[in-house]
Amino acid sequence: MANGTAANGRLTVAVLGPGGIGGLLAALLSRSGHRVICLAGDETAETLRTTGIRVRSGLFGDFTAEVEADTELREPVDACLITVKATALDTALTRVPPTALGDALVVPFLNGVEHPQALRARYGPDRVAPAVIRAESTRVAPGEIEHASPFAEIDLAGDTAPRVRLDALAQALAAAGPTTRVLPDETATLWAKMSFLAPFALLTTRHALPLGEVRTRHREELIALVEETAAISHASGGPADPAQSLARYDACPPGTKSSMQRDAEAGRPLELDAIGGALLRAADRHGVPAPVTARLVRELRELAP
Repeated sequence: MANGTAANGRLTVAVLGPGGIGGLLAALLSRSGHRVICLAGDETAETLRTTGIRVRSGLFGDFTAEVEADTELREPVDACLITVKATALDTALTRVPPTALGDALVVPFLNGVEHPQALRARYGPDRVAPAVIRAESTRVAPGEIEHASPFAEIDLAGDTAPRVRLDALAQALAAAGPTTRVLPDETATLWAKMSFLAPFALLTTRHALPLGEVRTRHREELIALVEETAAISHASGGPADPAQSLARYDACPPGTKSSMQRDAEAGRPLELDAIGGALLRAADRHGVPAPVTARLVRELRELAP
């Protein structure tokens, strides 16, 4: 591992995209004693070097953490967390040359199920360890993070990554704050997130309504989409439990919004292809009918600026 740091439990972690999720994880890891290098554009990198990352969180408290920052990775690290949006991934990866990484784990916290294949093609099959995180965290300005959810839960996977490396990163993340576990089945891990995220993202964005109104005013459409998504997940080797998904939606605070909905409200590009498009491609591969998904993706594409 980088500079032998893992031997004393102190990791060197790069964070590509210090936004809502990346900024939160960078700050928590730094506060817990790890060396953190944030990778971002010139302006954001300068802000982070000067003022650090300020976090407001009911769960983790309000604090400021010092981090290093650069526009490109220039040295080996133990892990590189990729926390950009899918729409920015290709451009952002130019900040992480494969030759600079050493033997680092590449840990994408991206929505969707297709990105591990592209990352393995770039960085090598034994380096990529996909992760999912359940947390609502927003970058309100460069270096300013608001973590709103009363939880932050991470699942690490990576069928081809060395387990000892995954365990070391999981230990560091758990000690920093988020509930973290290593799961044995990468496909099931990614599809479990996708099965919950896709109906939530597509419907809140299409109707421009928070989850509470979607689950009441558009209940039948929600149920149909959840069942479609579960069937596609099952065919793809993932979990399929529509009742559990509905129960989770019903348990969420009524004002909950998806990140795709927030992107639409702000006029930012939507992760429509990484979520809805990937869902339709999986449905097509396995011969699973997906008429509700297809209609919503079509309507959202027509509405996009």
